[in-house]
Amino acid sequence: MEGLEVSEVLLSEVLVDNENKRIDSEYFKKDFLKFFHNVPNLKPLSYFAKEGYRVVYENTEIVDTEEGKANNYPYFLQATDLETPFIKTDNLFYVNETEWKRYPKGRIQKGEILIEVKGKIEKVSIVPDDFPEKTLVSGSLFKLTVNDKISKNVFLCYLISKYGVAFKDRYKTNLLISYVSKPDLYRIPIPDFSKNLQIEIDKKFELIFEKRKKSQTIYRQAEELLLETIGLKDFKPSQEKTNIKTFKESFLATGRLDAEYYQPKYEDYIDLVKDYRNGFELLQTACNLKDNNFTPEETKEYQYIELADIGKSGNVTGCTVAQGNDLPSRARRKINTNDVIISSIEGSLESCALITDDYDNALCSTGFYVVNSDKINAETLLVLFKSEVMQNILKQGCSGTILTAINKTEFQNIPIPLIDLPTQLQISALIQESFALRKESERLLVEAKEMVEREIEK
Repeated sequence: MEGLEVSEVLLSEVLVDNENKRIDSEYFKKDFLKFFHNVPNLKPLSYFAKEGYRVVYENTEIVDTEEGKANNYPYFLQATDLETPFIKTDNLFYVNETEWKRYPKGRIQKGEILIEVKGKIEKVSIVPDDFPEKTLVSGSLFKLTVNDKISKNVFLCYLISKYGVAFKDRYKTNLLISYVSKPDLYRIPIPDFSKNLQIEIDKKFELIFEKRKKSQTIYRQAEELLLETIGLKDFKPSQEKTNIKTFKESFLATGRLDAEYYQPKYEDYIDLVKDYRNGFELLQTACNLKDNNFTPEETKEYQYIELADIGKSGNVTGCTVAQGNDLPSRARRKINTNDVIISSIEGSLESCALITDDYDNALCSTGFYVVNSDKINAETLLVLFKSEVMQNILKQGCSGTILTAINKTEFQNIPIPLIDLPTQLQISALIQESFALRKESERLLVEAKEMVEREIEK
């Protein structure tokens, strides 16, 4: 019995804060009981909620991105778009206009707090003032507006603190997919935080969002420098939908007969690269492709990166940490500092990231290609693969029926412009500054969360 935790609770106490009449040991862990006993002035989350809602959608389908853009359809925000405390906008999906009219309660509001209540139950974000207004929020997210009894920033910090995380775990229902209902979410106990703390946290969040915004601005400067260098800044590809090719020029040369592959715009992008003043090389010559399959040790712990962990600015936003025997079978690519990982899957080709020291020796999904180069620095490779020209060339190379992706042969034959060294150094400096600002923003968030935890522990 050594090491076994035992909580002794009176029957009268069991029914307190227990509307679901649970009697499992997890619910009565000593840490929970101690929290209720030691922390004064606890209020249920509902005390701080001005309005809260979760939409249950019926038969709602994602529409094609190009169709969504052309028709100005509403965005459909999902949990994968949340990057606590921010929201990513680089890969938002669209739904039909009828869904916008059908689900007015699902419409996003500035300043709302979005809480993941289905699935991993981890992410919490605040809707910024400049977020696209025509957006519906997925049913896996709870939309909540706080009242004037608490700062929304303090509220968020508490939910991602060790205490908020523990209570979300306590109240979630473990079915096939974990879920926290509105009544259970509203029962989460929250301390009555001091005004001084709330003022300090609000100031810190101003810095968090300021540094994040500056990071994005500097990344765009690196993008613009690259576009200007390769002649893409004022470039307009052909809009023609037809292209006439002989059998020799088409199938015998490429092995492809699908019309999509031969759109004139793709030829324009390839010609742009091949006409670059410093020349070009095929990827298999310009870059090193790390294509080895790595077998993780069963009992060794690894960091694992997949598509959902890639941020808009080429950063890794997080990872799964697990032992080798608990990782999915696709965790077979080993990555190191200054590698660039590029998604091979159509629909997520823009998911490219630069591997920093934080993820040296991590694993990534086989859905990524892993490259580095002795001729082009890692930061320039990142911006290049995320650029309009390379995204179109990658898209042209995609094929398949069940899963559309770019295969290894097509990937290796992509033309890569040999960017001149002075430009590479400028891009490298800008990306490093952008990443440093992002990291500082993340550090400040951890600091704010720890301030909330310390106040509770007093």
